[in-house]
Amino acid sequence: MKAKPYGIVCPISHACEVLEPRWTIPILVEMWDGTTRFNDIRRAVGNISPALLSRRLKELEVQGLIERIEDKSTGNVDYVRTNRAIELEPVLNALGNWAQCNIEAQAALANTDVPTLMWDMRRLFNRDELPNRQIVIQFRFADEGLDHDIYWALIRPEKPVEICIKIPGFDVDLYVETNRISLSAIILSRTTISRELDAGRLFLSGDSLLVRTIDRWLYHRTKENPVEVRKLDTITNSTD
Repeated sequence: MKAKPYGIVCPISHACEVLEPRWTIPILVEMWDGTTRFNDIRRAVGNISPALLSRRLKELEVQGLIERIEDKSTGNVDYVRTNRAIELEPVLNALGNWAQCNIEAQAALANTDVPTLMWDMRRLFNRDELPNRQIVIQFRFADEGLDHDIYWALIRPEKPVEICIKIPGFDVDLYVETNRISLSAIILSRTTISRELDAGRLFLSGDSLLVRTIDRWLYHRTKENPVEVRKLDTITNSTD
């Protein structure tokens, strides 16, 4: 009989002590995507209080996983990962892939946070597949109890994508009516655009080119691009 790997139990336990506190992994994954400022991290992670985020960042700094860099001339503070945290990337990616394969979709997506999902949508447009012009997309969510059920994505050539909760003052090119589980499931390839359309959980109207090519310009997890949407595996409502 093959011996059990008792020798790895202790290191794994220690690793869990470092990564187990709630919000730790979402914070690291957001920093993995390049976010370095406190308010941007908080907005992207979603539903975490400033006090708790400050505490988690201090804990990660003590653990040697991040470094706090302050610009004395401007007072700006950036948080960056150390090499120790960078070495966690394969582990976190493997964890996301395991969850993708083994956690039932409805349970995994039930607590998806709409503001966080929409904030992360900034990264989920394949601009190479979009027309090289200004595009405005309106997302309307059918979920009950949302503070905001309508969001706008403003996509302009050579400018960062903007996500708005107020009308941006431009004509809308594409209207997307959906719900949080449906949109998240599409992005994570738990379902398909055609399936959601057929089921009535997704409705598209407006620019016919954008409608016809949405499966090209809206990122979704595939074998070829498994990491572009890795952060969405961590989008859940949590409290501490």
